Order: sequence, then structure tokens, then C-alpha cells
Amino acid sequence: MVSDKIRILLIKRKMTMSELADKIETTPQNLSNKLSRDNFTEKEMQAIANVLACKLDVAFTLEETGEQI
Repeated sequence: MVSDKIRILLIKRKMTMSELADKIETTPQNLSNKLSRDNFTEKEMQAIANVLACKLDVAFTLEETGEQI
């Protein structure tokens, strides 16, 4: 889940959810809700990746072959 990965990155970057929320220009409550629902747009994930100095890779993988599209 994306939320779990974000939480791990916050620990690795020694950043709080409140600090991340501030940097992506949202409220801590809104970020907390999104983490609870695991509901992020690609744009939001890219903003989070930028703040956390990470590369975001989004891909579709065909189940039959493992080919990424």
C-alpha cells in the first residue's frame, strides 16, 4: 500500500506527517485521512516524492507475463 510506503519514508527522512502536510500544502488532517484511506492521486504522490527526495515509479504490470506498461 502507498500509505505504508509513505510512513516508512517519513521515518527514514525523520519528518513528521505535519511537516509533510505543510510542504505539500495540505492540512495534517487531510493527509491523515488520505493515509487512512490509502487514497492519493498521482499528482499528490509525485508531490510527496519530491518533498521526500524520492523517485516515483508508476506502472501497470500484465499479470500473465509480468510485462510493465
